[in-house]
Amino acid sequence: MNKFILILLASFILVGCSAGERKIKIFSVEEPRQQLDYAMPTPLELEQVKWIIINSENADEVFAKMQEQGLDPVLFGLSDKDFQLLSKNFAQIRNKLKETNTLLEEYKKYYEDYQEQTDNQSN
Repeated sequence: MNKFILILLASFILVGCSAGERKIKIFSVEEPRQQLDYAMPTPLELEQVKWIIINSENADEVFAKMQEQGLDPVLFGLSDKDFQLLSKNFAQIRNKLKETNTLLEEYKKYYEDYQEQTDNQSN
């Protein structure tokens, strides 16, 4: 008798687990892209820097002119190779800025083209 009750109870448990199975419905809703309201970066307005070339032949003359103009004759020097490295660094900065601006333009184009397509479809 105990075996019969045990088998009956086990069958109810197994059947109960399978009978309660529910199917999950999966659906997706396309969210519209958000409007980009970011303005393109404005170009930098840099201050004009005056470069004075000093070498061993004109150093005294340049320092004298600076003192006449009321400027402190201070020397920040670069060798010719360091100046080339500085030029390369600025070229790399310019290239990175161009790359970033191109990326921003592509994002803007992507969003604006999609917005135009959805506007045309709804009309």
